[in-house]
Amino acid sequence: MNARWLPRLVDLSDRIRVAARKALLGAVEQGSLAPLARVAGEGAGDVTYGIDVPAEEVLTEWLLEHSRAEPLSILTEDAGWRHRGPEGDLPGFDHGGPRISVDPIDGTRMLMSDLRPAWSVIGLAGPGRETPRLSDVVVGVLSEIPDSRAGRYRRLVAERGQGCRSEERELGDGRVVRARKLDTGKDDRVDHGLFPFFRYMPDQRPEIAAIEAAFFARLAEHEGADVRACWDDQYVSNGGQLALLALGTYRLIADLRASVAARHGRTTLTGKPYDISGAVLCAQEAGCVVTAVDGSPLDFPLDAETPVGFVGWANAATARRLAPHLAASR
Repeated sequence: MNARWLPRLVDLSDRIRVAARKALLGAVEQGSLAPLARVAGEGAGDVTYGIDVPAEEVLTEWLLEHSRAEPLSILTEDAGWRHRGPEGDLPGFDHGGPRISVDPIDGTRMLMSDLRPAWSVIGLAGPGRETPRLSDVVVGVLSEIPDSRAGRYRRLVAERGQGCRSEERELGDGRVVRARKLDTGKDDRVDHGLFPFFRYMPDQRPEIAAIEAAFFARLAEHEGADVRACWDDQYVSNGGQLALLALGTYRLIADLRASVAARHGRTTLTGKPYDISGAVLCAQEAGCVVTAVDGSPLDFPLDAETPVGFVGWANAATARRLAPHLAASR
């Protein structure tokens, strides 16, 4: 199944990138990004903005095209799970085809502002009769949707147990500029790198900042870290965060939103399963350690509702050295 479906998933990510950048470049040419940021609706998992619409249309076309030949189920933030086969809509997962999770544009708020790239996040699970879980994902595709000024894009592809490969390609002709198998190594340094704690929601920033401050105080005291060289980066894209972790740019990424909200019995805007399913596999296959916030194995149902928090470490050596300090800081 991997051999048959991986090229199709890559093709889907290409179609999404082309559609999203066409909308972005058109808005830039017209001199206003406002249409991209206009709310188009409320999807099953998140708000749909103007820039999301062409990507969702491409995804629907792709679903209809491939379901004419064989059955499949697909999860998106806009529609939740859809099940289709050659005869049309199906009642559920029990059809013998793949179960695919897709976030067409993860990082919408970055891309619609033409500030930073977004990413298409795709995870493939094999056939099954029920909602798949993260642990069922066997293929991950993490494909960049660059801003209007870019000339290249990056794509990460992983198969469980076979590692993760990264490609950088020209936007114009698709030519591969460089390609490599990712390996985040054994470096466990405690400073001179990016160690972001994601503080997306304004009402949570003070509490997350306090955890962050306690964590770095412990690194200074117990590990001799120069905390002036522990740099921050607020990237509003879980897929992008995990891509940078897998590529070796981040040493740490902590998304504590769901954990902090649960502690106070509140709801908040968090990551969702479709945001990271394929991205987690890419990061893990590159050598990263990605866990739940409490350090337990990260697993969750692939749906449009489950709040997801996580912590990602550059590699196992970094996790062994630094995870106890995060646990003591929470």
